[in-house]
Amino acid sequence: MMEELVLVSKEGKIATVTINRPKQLNALNGETIATLSETMKSLEGDDSVRAIILTGSGEKSFVAGADIKEFANYSVEEGKDLARRGHESLFNLIENLRKPVIAAVNGFALGGGLELAMSCHMRVASDNASMGLPEVTLGVIPGYGGTQRLAQLVGKGKAMEMITTAGMIDANDGLKWGLVNHVTSADELMTKCSEIAGKIARNSGVAIAAAISAVNAGFAEGVDGFEAEITAFGEAFGTDEFKEGTTAFLEKRKPEFK
Repeated sequence: MMEELVLVSKEGKIATVTINRPKQLNALNGETIATLSETMKSLEGDDSVRAIILTGSGEKSFVAGADIKEFANYSVEEGKDLARRGHESLFNLIENLRKPVIAAVNGFALGGGLELAMSCHMRVASDNASMGLPEVTLGVIPGYGGTQRLAQLVGKGKAMEMITTAGMIDANDGLKWGLVNHVTSADELMTKCSEIAGKIARNSGVAIAAAISAVNAGFAEGVDGFEAEITAFGEAFGTDEFKEGTTAFLEKRKPEFK
């Protein structure tokens, strides 16, 4: 029986998505990208889920990169199409998902794996994590948003260094440069992610979705992030969750967001 490429489990309002190709170090092939895309869309539409944790099976690797044998003989146009489909179907999808996605980075997060982690809204790394974009060693560049998101997270200079040297950094350096939010032991990785997800799940899902959109607007070309914030802030006043949140505050009780 063929193993499932992507596993999903739920505990309360938190869903955990696990890329399940341990023999290939969870490398991303076309089928895995498509399956992940459908999984994320399904969870976004699931009202019982407030936060998502994304990780890789086993202790060796989050995602060790793309499955190179799939595109080794591609033409220029096929290469462009590969990148474009990846952006649209998965990486941009996750970045703009209305529910926060936390990457639990265990072991290697290289190439497309680091790009996948960077498309998530936050990252927690185990102390055995190794992260990098080694594409230039293959005569190509990061194609799933790596040149853009890495510079946003660590700054232009450090991104240039990491990409052009193809060097890897460990979890603590990732924390130092803002690539990851927290570092834990391997044993505590999922516990820490669940702790963060639990805090998220207690808050207004409608407000969180608006906040994600507003933050992302500040990085979108031709979009005024401040104006996007003003609009989203105002629109929040018309939601049931705003009424519940403010009423609960005035009544000195915990809000019950639906």
